Amino acid sequence: MEIVHGLEGLPADAPICATVGVFDGLHRGHLQVLDVLDTVSRRLGAMPTVVTFDPHPQAVVSGRAPDLIMNPLERLERLAEAGVGITVVQRFDEAFRRTSARDFLVRLGAGRNLQGLVMTSESAFGRDRAGSFQVVREMSSEVGFEVVEASTFELLGAPVSSSRIRELVGADKFGEARALLGHRYAVVGDVVHGDARGRELGFPTANLAFGDPVALPSDGILAARATWGGEVLLAPTDRADAVVSLGTQPTFGGRVRLFEVHLLDRDVDVYGQRMRVELFRHIRGQERYASVDTLIT
Repeated sequence: MEIVHGLEGLPADAPICATVGVFDGLHRGHLQVLDVLDTVSRRLGAMPTVVTFDPHPQAVVSGRAPDLIMNPLERLERLAEAGVGITVVQRFDEAFRRTSARDFLVRLGAGRNLQGLVMTSESAFGRDRAGSFQVVREMSSEVGFEVVEASTFELLGAPVSSSRIRELVGADKFGEARALLGHRYAVVGDVVHGDARGRELGFPTANLAFGDPVALPSDGILAARATWGGEVLLAPTDRADAVVSLGTQPTFGGRVRLFEVHLLDRDVDVYGQRMRVELFRHIRGQERYASVDTLIT
């Protein structure tokens, strides 16, 4: 998959079929849109193209982005796995926020052969989200591309959405979140130095720091699996079953959330590594487990 930064980085020598969105979580609803994108792209003889944003548009629109449910690097890897040919990472700033839907479509197609655009009935882009499916369909004939509607994917009685998954993670409902995502919920962070409490207890501890706010469950002890190493998050060179300690610590400026990963049956130095941690479930304080296998299943 080719990754370009900004709409102007799109190649001018090939037809494209595009879809636009944040794609946080790349959940099963997103995958259905990408399936339609692939089908339409094949029919039109065009390159399947995704336009996504950095930072999250709400960081500019409202001053605070929602907690992410997928690391941006993992999102790119999963887009590639889904068969996307080009992903445009468009910087979302105040100037881009003011771009009208019509101007956005002009920038998307300028000097290129925009053949198709895939949207859902809830999709919208441009200033004040004025570029709804109906509005874009009316524009398409004069701009000269086809608009195709992808149906909304529903599961467990409601449409699958990033906000719904975020709520499930916050409510510690990992099984339901997994059903909507299509894979276990995971966070990605950089291993930083802590106070070495894990070493004192006899097992290594990885203290994770997150570049962006991420969706986390309630405080407590969680069964988990950690992976790290290699150039690709989804193809790590090392892994370990783990227990996560999630809590808060007082500081001079208030309180800070701590995310400590205790690696089981491993004695390795992971400082400086980027680590991906799948969260399985909370462990109640007095439960006892016969083995690591029963702990994480």
